[in-house]
This record gives sequence, C-alpha cells and structure tokens, in this order.
Amino acid sequence: MEEYDYIVVGGGSAGCVVAGRLSENPDSQVCLLEAGNSGTNLLIKAPVGFAVGVPTGMNCWHYQTVPQPGLNGRRGFQPRGRALGGSSAINAMVYARGHRSDFDHWAALGNPGWGYDDLLPLFKRSENNENFTDPEFHGTSGPLGVGLIANPSRMNKVFLDACQSVGIPLNPDWNGREHFGCWPSQATIKNGERCSAAAAFIHPNLKRPNLNVLTHAHCKRLLFEGKRCVGVEFWQGGEVKQVRARREVIVSGGAYGSPQILMTSGIGPVEHLREQGIPVIHGLPGVGDNLQDHITALLVYRSPGNRETYGISVHGMLRMLMGAHEWWRHRTGPLASCIAESGACFRTSPEVEVSDIEMEFVLGIVDDHARKMHLGHGYSLHVTLSRPESRGTLRLADPDPRTMPLIDPRYFSAPYDMPTLIKGTQIALDIMSAKPFDPYRGEMLIPYQRNDPSQIEDTLRKHSDTEYHPCGTCKMGPENDPMSVVDSRLRVRGVEGLRVADASIMPRITSNNTNAPAIMIGEKCAEMIRTE
Repeated sequence: MEEYDYIVVGGGSAGCVVAGRLSENPDSQVCLLEAGNSGTNLLIKAPVGFAVGVPTGMNCWHYQTVPQPGLNGRRGFQPRGRALGGSSAINAMVYARGHRSDFDHWAALGNPGWGYDDLLPLFKRSENNENFTDPEFHGTSGPLGVGLIANPSRMNKVFLDACQSVGIPLNPDWNGREHFGCWPSQATIKNGERCSAAAAFIHPNLKRPNLNVLTHAHCKRLLFEGKRCVGVEFWQGGEVKQVRARREVIVSGGAYGSPQILMTSGIGPVEHLREQGIPVIHGLPGVGDNLQDHITALLVYRSPGNRETYGISVHGMLRMLMGAHEWWRHRTGPLASCIAESGACFRTSPEVEVSDIEMEFVLGIVDDHARKMHLGHGYSLHVTLSRPESRGTLRLADPDPRTMPLIDPRYFSAPYDMPTLIKGTQIALDIMSAKPFDPYRGEMLIPYQRNDPSQIEDTLRKHSDTEYHPCGTCKMGPENDPMSVVDSRLRVRGVEGLRVADASIMPRITSNNTNAPAIMIGEKCAEMIRTE
C-alpha cells in the first residue's frame, strides 16, 4: 500500500487548493483522489463550454433532488462537477466572495478565526486580479486568474442602465469595499480560458515529485484503526485499491460527496447508518443535515434580431463557428465569455441592512438549465434569494457511495423564503421593464404578473430551481453545538486524522456564489495544517 503524509479525497474547488498548497512543502507527500477526469478537455477550457457540458452531463454528475413539495412535487436539477476542479470546472465562473457579515456571522456562531478580517488575506492570497488592484481588498500574485470579461456584450450596459433607473447604483467592484449595487461580473477566466481550481492549483504543479494526482479514482470508504483515519479505499480502473495516510485525510467531496463519504465510512446519524447496514465508527447526528441552497427565479425574454446575445439561429450558429475559430487561435471572442457578464445585489425593502437578492444577467435564453431549447435569441435574468432560511438534508439511498444520494433541500419550507423572493422578483420585473430594454424586449417565455403576488408564487413553484450553491452538510461549529460535524479547524469531531474542507462546512450559506468561498476554505485548511 502506498503511503503519503496527506490524502485529499476530492479534487474540487477546495480539494485542489488543499493539495496544491500542501505540496508546496517538498517534505510533504500528497495524494489527491478525483473520481472524474483531468479537467483539461475543451468544454472545460473554453469558458462558454459549460453551456453545452452541463445540460448534456459532460464533466458532471447529473444529480436531482427528491420530489420537492415547495416546487409542486418537482425534482430539482443538481449538476455537480466530475473532473479535477470540481464544480469550478463547470460553473459560470462568476467570482463572488459574499458580504463581510456572512463570515462575521460564522465567527459569531462560535468559530474563531472565521470572521471577514481573518479570511480576507486568504481570498487575496489566491487571487490574481487583472482589473482591481487595490491591495486592501485584492491580490495580484495568486494562482487564480480573476478579471472582467474582455469584450462584454453591449447588452450589459442596457442591464446596468436599467438597474440604475430603478435606484440600484453602479458598483464597479462588488468584491471590494461595497457589496450593494449593480456590477460588471468578475470571473475566473485567465488568458481567455476558464481558470478552475485545478487550472490554478494543480495543473501547473503536476511535475512536483511529492504530488500524486489520481483521476477516475472514486472513494469507496475511509479506512480506520480504532477512531483514527489511516487511509482511503477507492475504485480505479475496475480495481479496488488503497492508500495510507501517515498524518491526515482531508475529505473535499463537496456538499453532497463529503457527507456521503463520511456516512458510507461509518460516521453519521447512528439510526440511518444502521438502517443502511453500515458499521458505526462514530455517531455524528449532524452529518447530512443543515443543507442549504440558493433558490432562483428565472425571467426569460425573446429578443428578435438581437445579435448581442447567444441563440439558436443561422446567425447564431455562424457566430459560434467563427467564434470557435477565433478562440482556438487567439483565446478571444464569444467562446471566451462566462455568459453571465453582469449582475446586481439589492435590498427588497429599506429596512433590510444587507442585500437579500442577487441577480445575474445572462446573454441567452436559459430555460430549465438550458435543457429546454428555444429557437431564436433572447436574454435571461436569474433572481436569487441570497440568504434562504430553508434547511434540508442529505441521506444515503444505499451503502454504495457510487449511488446518487437522497438530496432534499426542502425549498420554500421556511416562511421567510417565498415572500422575500416574490418581492425580489417584482423588483427584477421593474428592471426588465425599464426604458433601456425597450428596443430589445420581446415575448416573455415564463409569464409573471408583476402586481399579483399569488400568480408570482404559483410561477415560482412551477419554474424556480437551484442556483447551484449547495452547502452546509458537514457544519462547522463549537463543541456545544450537537449538530456540528467539524470544529473551527475543520477536524471531524470524535475521530482523529480526519478533516473536511469544502462548502459542506459552511454553517450558513454566503450571500452570493459559493465558489470563491470554497477556494478560500481550501486555503484556510491548508494554512491550519501547515501551522500545527
């Protein structure tokens, strides 16, 4: 059995950071296990490739929720990355840290060292920001490429003008001093290519002799001697293999993978493990609980003759063919876009202190996660509830970790969520009805009646779904929190030699996209390990 100092299970947004940073020490032997591919194919490298890859299941797990009462019994779509880079290899690349109060709240819950001022240096450490260089808020020498879209569509100015017309001010840098306002997107794109966590932290370092990266390696279970985790058993190439950890195993399987790995290895709610016939290593009732996700309303408009948007037409196909040639030669053009090139954070009422709605303006018709196609051109707006109060669970369908788990976000189960998203949708409709959009606005494909809250609620239950930000299922918390899974140093409670580092440890969801915080969590984990 091969031995390493550290084994990282899962090469996602956090796992790539942990493995990359730990292997900077030449005296540390690091093994990274990833169930998916190397994360280097063209649908990952070309930024716009995710619009093809995610709907078709390339480079991702096509998970779905259990039937959701809040969505009229529908099953929600839950794509997660299946490649080095994890979901940073399939996302829309928008780089958003969240509001400082998100992290100060984590610290206030009993997690010392996790306040905004503690974490800002870690965000900056990762970042190589091409456009914002204020040293108080941004880094310019990290491995993660971040910047504005090189050649944004003119439709973004239309959206930003419309936001300002209803009182949402322009905010050039929403990752800086001010969070509120409308903004051009910062995205993890570098030299015209997607800069996933793997592209930033792993691919440039594959020649390190102390870093062994194993792809198509699906974790079967964690290995224990008593209460100490000593290694990992995994499938690769039709064989069952094992690797041993001299120091620690770090689980970075994401909000769904990490609790699934813990439970199939015997750590989790005792009754559930016994129902599945899994021998209990240690009872931890919080594993798989506290599931949170951003729920999103979708506004979709046709825009006849609009050549500034992506669409299915003769012109659209020619544009993409010519764009493919341009991207291949120069890494520029329409394939170098994240499609969600602008957005806004706003408050649904003056009494709200921190923006409770995020919007992302999308340069194309996006219906049912682009799985329902429409001829022609148009644009869409994602209207996202920033801090939902609904809490769900993840449970095992059976003891095999290759089986899709039972994902139950319980969307709209908390009384706060639906009224707040209705208010946010009404403000979003005002923006999309504003004068700057008049020359471009066509048919609304998912009709909303702005002044009829009951109709809006009915439409939300029929059409809203995830913004792809699940988290919280291995909650970080103090010892007196019976539902905490890891402590503030990300050590799994009740066992030794085992940590979790990814979005699953978030005690509460951040106000915006979760990829940047997941990368920060990887930085934090590596720093804590190196300084112990």
